[in-house]
Amino acid sequence: MLDVLVYLFENYYHTESYPDNDTLSRKLSAAGFENEDISEALDWLSGLARHTENPLPESLEASGSQRVFNSFEIAKLTTESRGFLAFLESAGILTPVLREMIIERAMAIDADLVGLEKFKVIVLIVLWTRRGNVDTLILDELLPDGEKRQMH
Repeated sequence: MLDVLVYLFENYYHTESYPDNDTLSRKLSAAGFENEDISEALDWLSGLARHTENPLPESLEASGSQRVFNSFEIAKLTTESRGFLAFLESAGILTPVLREMIIERAMAIDADLVGLEKFKVIVLIVLWTRRGNVDTLILDELLPDGEKRQMH
C-alpha cells in the first residue's frame, strides 16, 4: 500500500491533486499495482480526507502542550518514528494538528509496527495533501532510501 502512496506522490505532486477514485484505480492497476494495495491506499487517503471535514480544534494550534503517546501508539510506532515526529514538530515543520493527523494515519496502517521508513512516507503524504507542497530539504529526508528523486 505504501508503494501506491509513493507512486501517487511522484506522479501527482506537481498537480497538487489526483483524479477521482475510479480513474485513479484504473491508472494504478495499469501501472501494475494489485487491487488489494490500491483499495487499501484509496481507503487510507479517504481517511485522511475526513480530517478536512472534521478538523481538530484550532485551539490545539496555539497550545504549548507536549504529546504523550498511549500504549497502543507506543506498541505500533517505533521509537525512531516517534523521535522523528518530535524532531519535525520541534523544527517547526509540523503543527500540533498535523502531528495528530500523522499519528492517526500511522495507526490506520494495516501493520503491527510502523518503522521509520513507513512513517516517513506517511508524513510525506500528509504534508502533501494538507499543504500542497513540501520543502525540498524535507522532501529529501522523507522519500524512502534509494528513492531520492529530483523534484522541480
